[in-house]
Amino acid sequence: MDRQPSDDVLMGRIAAGDAPAFRLLLDRHLAAVTAFCYRQLGDRSEAEDAAQDTFLKVWQAASGWKPEAKPTTWIYRIAVNQCIDRHRKRRPQTDLDAAADVASADPNPEQAATRADLDRKVRTAMEALPERQRLALVLCHYQGLSQAEAAEILGTGVGAVESLLGRARRELKKLLAADIAQMKEKVA
Repeated sequence: MDRQPSDDVLMGRIAAGDAPAFRLLLDRHLAAVTAFCYRQLGDRSEAEDAAQDTFLKVWQAASGWKPEAKPTTWIYRIAVNQCIDRHRKRRPQTDLDAAADVASADPNPEQAATRADLDRKVRTAMEALPERQRLALVLCHYQGLSQAEAAEILGTGVGAVESLLGRARRELKKLLAADIAQMKEKVA
């Protein structure tokens, strides 16, 4: 049986400069980190850059990783910082990737357009959330991390994450209320 080394083992090897170990860690986690960054930034190109920068920092700072922290928690903390930095530098711009998503291979163009419109509205509402609420929501809901893992990444307690999630959900519900009502009318 060919067992792959754990992330902990890989981090030890990466700290010693083992490039194949880094490649394996990258292969395991790049897609999830890119998805996380996309949910935070709403721009595919910027998310890919943030994910690449995240793993560049993982490579450069691997010797600073402490085994008491899960490698994925440490990686997400770096990704969170990358996204925060990019949000601060951000200028409003059109998202050509999102516009391209409307031209889907979906057999029903009307459903594809409705889905793309809904995705855009949810992304816009998520961007309107305060940063920590958005981070907590993305980490727990979209990335599937536990509240304890999210708390560790955010540098706070589980109770604070629960509070952030509750406030984020209430705010999203308010921001999307008109869209939700409109969708219910279409279904009825």
